[in-house]
Amino acid sequence: MTTVQPMARLVSVNVGLPQDVQWRDKTVHTGIWKAPVAGPVMVRRLNIDGDGQGDLAGHGGEQRAVLVYQTESYDYWKAQLNRDDLQPAHFGENFTVTGLSDSDVCIGDRYRVGEAEFEVTQPRVTCFRVGMRLGEPEMPNLLVAHHRPGFYFRVITEGRVQAGDAIVLTRRGPRQLSVADVDALLYLPDRDVARLRQAVDIPALSPGWQQSFSDLLTAQRAATTTAEPAWTGFRPLRVTATHRETPSVLSIRLEPDDHATLPTPLPGQYLTIRIPTATDPKPTRSYSLSGDPTSRFYRISVKREDHGQVSRWLHTHVGAGSVVEAAAPRGEFCLTDDDTPVVLISAGIGATPVLAMLHALAAARSSRPIWWLHTTRNSQTHAFAAEVSSLIDALPDARQHIFYTAGQQAGGEVSLGRLDQQSIVAQNLPTDAAIYLCGPIPFMDAMRDTLVACGFSSGQIRTELFGALPAINPGVLEAPSRRPHLPAGAPGTGPAITFARSGLTVYWSPDYGSILELAESCDVPTRFACRSGVCHSCLTAIVDGTATYLQPPLEEPAEGSVLICCAAPRDDLVLDL
Repeated sequence: MTTVQPMARLVSVNVGLPQDVQWRDKTVHTGIWKAPVAGPVMVRRLNIDGDGQGDLAGHGGEQRAVLVYQTESYDYWKAQLNRDDLQPAHFGENFTVTGLSDSDVCIGDRYRVGEAEFEVTQPRVTCFRVGMRLGEPEMPNLLVAHHRPGFYFRVITEGRVQAGDAIVLTRRGPRQLSVADVDALLYLPDRDVARLRQAVDIPALSPGWQQSFSDLLTAQRAATTTAEPAWTGFRPLRVTATHRETPSVLSIRLEPDDHATLPTPLPGQYLTIRIPTATDPKPTRSYSLSGDPTSRFYRISVKREDHGQVSRWLHTHVGAGSVVEAAAPRGEFCLTDDDTPVVLISAGIGATPVLAMLHALAAARSSRPIWWLHTTRNSQTHAFAAEVSSLIDALPDARQHIFYTAGQQAGGEVSLGRLDQQSIVAQNLPTDAAIYLCGPIPFMDAMRDTLVACGFSSGQIRTELFGALPAINPGVLEAPSRRPHLPAGAPGTGPAITFARSGLTVYWSPDYGSILELAESCDVPTRFACRSGVCHSCLTAIVDGTATYLQPPLEEPAEGSVLICCAAPRDDLVLDL
């Protein structure tokens, strides 16, 4: 039965095409600047005629074709912000409406407006651009905290609409979870797990939000079994042996001075190493553990990099008796304990974390089917060759294949050429295999695409990245890539912040609005979306030190991590960034 809501009406239809906007020394490609249009406008499956979005990863598309905001919320924000200039389209919405509050409208509700019919799919994405548009940087945080996010429509039936059209409810959502309820489930603390399960099962909820809720449920289950780092901060470890694997790769064995038992790492984890006797600030870098996790010592294997301050120091100065400082093993790229086949794929020094996995499988005398696939330039760059062969021979159901990319004699388990789709198909890998992949980013991107083309799901493929994680800066046009560097101007006088993945230490200055802004000034790759403590895109692990929040986030992350978009250092800080 169709229900008419007399008070629900379309007040304004707003459109605008994407444009490049200068913001904080960046260029942002955005469609948030919109303006009302008069007369009938055609609404299509993906858009409204005359409208567009600059960042299709976060806005637009079938699930987010039309953004809706309410005049009642405009009145609310005029009072809250003490502003009288707010007009329809200021919040970047396509439809300014009256009578559809976020606390009443439910995910899955369907409405007829003019000739078209729509379905509610999700709340507004908490994006920094609404703050940029309004000149209120905290706006993404405020929209969620005050339960007034707005919402998106999916277009069920295309047609013309215009200002003044009645908005008629044609079907109620199946779970009757309101937009405000669903928004709070994702972004606010003290979640109701029963409601989370309900939200995941709403057919109309956009796939991205369904996945986010599924991830939250998985994280909650995993929270009871995930181990905290074995110690806080850094502790001294003494070098008891070194071994040169190739001219450019040095393995280093580390043990505690007090002969205490080292905590057993998970196969695939890494150590963050700091050089105590080098320059001030102390150079810091993370390296995967490459040895047997069950042994009484830790082993890292370091490739010398021309621009790597820590790797150069280790290759030049470290030897038996040297002391380095190490944070506890950490990382989520770890071998799972089950009975599925295992495929370990690596390129170059990317062999180190998967080598630790191979050691763990051999130590356990695993009967799992195992494939070791490795690519390198030639035999001179082929690290761990004898070690891997010995481990493979000790396992009952394991085999290896090596690919040399440079022309030279090959044979047996070594082929000339690249690890590509043809060579992957030739391995006859089992379709249910768990695949662990590590190497340079271009290699992993290409290999992931290859594996998916071969029929493996993305969920079967687990990856580990060396160095900085890829940046996620929605809508920001990419500048020419630069290595992380010290910021321009006079050095700060505050605590030292070390970006461990980027190998850079910088002194804090209150001139920066957040650690995120400092990282951006150094071209350290960053990740953000809201920039106001809502979305957790910028969540970063703390290796050592403490931080404080300049703007309280809506939900503080777990101990040992920080939202860098709204934080500053309290003391010297080492971040996994």
